[in-house]
Amino acid sequence: MSKSTYRLWKEAPRREGDGPEDSPQVTVHLASEPNGCGVIVCPGGGYRTLASDHEGLQVAQWFNQLGIHAFVLRYRLGPRYHSQVSKLDGQRAVRLVRHFAARWGLDPERVGMLGFSAGGHLALAAALDFHDTATDNSQDEIDKQDCRPNFVVPVYAVTNGEKRGRKADEYLSMDTLVTADSPPTFIVHNHQDSVVPASQATLLYDALLTAGVPAELHIFNFGDHGLGLNRGADPVDMKASPWGELLRHWMQRTGFLFERSGESGRCEVKGEVLLDGVPIGLGWLTWVPDDRNLPVARTRLTAAGFGRFRLEAPNGPVSGAYRLLLHVVSAVYPATATGDYTMQQALMFETRVEVASGSWLQWHLNSADSIAF
Repeated sequence: MSKSTYRLWKEAPRREGDGPEDSPQVTVHLASEPNGCGVIVCPGGGYRTLASDHEGLQVAQWFNQLGIHAFVLRYRLGPRYHSQVSKLDGQRAVRLVRHFAARWGLDPERVGMLGFSAGGHLALAAALDFHDTATDNSQDEIDKQDCRPNFVVPVYAVTNGEKRGRKADEYLSMDTLVTADSPPTFIVHNHQDSVVPASQATLLYDALLTAGVPAELHIFNFGDHGLGLNRGADPVDMKASPWGELLRHWMQRTGFLFERSGESGRCEVKGEVLLDGVPIGLGWLTWVPDDRNLPVARTRLTAAGFGRFRLEAPNGPVSGAYRLLLHVVSAVYPATATGDYTMQQALMFETRVEVASGSWLQWHLNSADSIAF
């Protein structure tokens, strides 16, 4: 991992002094084995301080382990600077990362923003409140870049200060700015949060759901505000981040960890799956890539399809080597009203496949080859 620091501007607009608090910057943490994705990390601190250790450096190091370049943001704070100025810093950071994308081996269309608490509010503002982003009368080359991140990860974030009942003039409403064009969003919160209620997360999720924006929401029961990666919560792996692993899977599924243009895009997959010569009742077919950066692809099989399936390209696998798994969960489809069991246990089958554009899968199985579980 290499590290360097970049000031967002030589002289930041609307600055009120000459100290380090008046000079926003990003600290660049480059992954040793990059996959082309980058995330700007916004530490929290109530728009008054920056929790840049456990909500900055340590998060950047975790991203680097996944092959993701990370950029820890030092943004301007109140009461000297309003949150709208902090938003300008966040949007300038997105533009700066895109401007230097080629230098850092980044895909400018895979730049996300993750923020904790107030930093989460800032990340949402950068993504959703972009209609008045002029900083001066003469834009430089960096300001010509798009200021909106491609995806957003608010973690125990304030989303609407008025409905929270605190600092409504500082934590402007973000849920009301959601539109169908808003970026995919991964939301994390804690049920026991005593500072920002988890209803702030559901408020945002409801807006995303109504607008049809791809989104995922996780509210954990245990844990107060300010947990950062929340390591130590998994008794099996005390170094793991429970929500971080979920985020990694989400980024993998949504395609932010691989190059999506040209020949590297997703493929349409068609085929036929029969068990003992007949269609299965109900099951799931899953392509698990050897390359951890590629998305997992999945489709449902039912007897109504007579064993045939078609997984269209937007949700299909990328060309490459895969484990192909079939989980059979019912012998009939649709279910009957009797409540009778149709299987003694769920069954799983596994094989190896090479996916290529336009390929046809024909998989005829025997029950004796299954794994019961």
